[in-house]
Amino acid sequence: MAVSHEQAMAFFTKAEALLHGHFVLSSGKHSDTYFQCAKVLQHPDYTEKICSGITDHFFATEIDAVVAPAMGGIIVGYEVARQLGKRFIFTERENNQFALRRGFEIKPGEKILVCEDVVTTGGSVFEVIDIVKAAGGIVAGVGYLVDRSNGIVKFGVKQASTVSLEIKSFEPEDCPLCKQGVPFVKPGSRKISQ
Repeated sequence: MAVSHEQAMAFFTKAEALLHGHFVLSSGKHSDTYFQCAKVLQHPDYTEKICSGITDHFFATEIDAVVAPAMGGIIVGYEVARQLGKRFIFTERENNQFALRRGFEIKPGEKILVCEDVVTTGGSVFEVIDIVKAAGGIVAGVGYLVDRSNGIVKFGVKQASTVSLEIKSFEPEDCPLCKQGVPFVKPGSRKISQ
């Protein structure tokens, strides 16, 4: 059974995964709030529960496999695939672009669920969607733990998140924290230039 928004937020809080400060996101934008999903995903019981929101949403959807972008989406995608009883694969960055490696493949006509940990602009998810389509696969939906856009980002397919909040993010030149001289940290896995 899927957890509520409040229950999921409680797991993030207990795991000290909801951070406040000055952060550079994978999108390059800045924010005063960061979801360090790895901290909540280190607890298998929390992971199973918070991923069940995605699983429940797509349980009746025809899906052949689940794909996720590395790094953040791997545990989410794997757990959703496990709960659905489906095959799991992931994409990795190669020359600064996502690609299927390690012998992973998507066959033409396969129905693929894309999973991610956090969506701010949806950049990584859109890249993975392009990979699925280029291989001839069909995007059956997109599931993710945290929607920082509060539903603003649309992928053009069925989509679901466990937690949905509008958390402000800023272009670096418009960031009020930068203007105040507050030092920033880049806690995500993607290397970006500043």
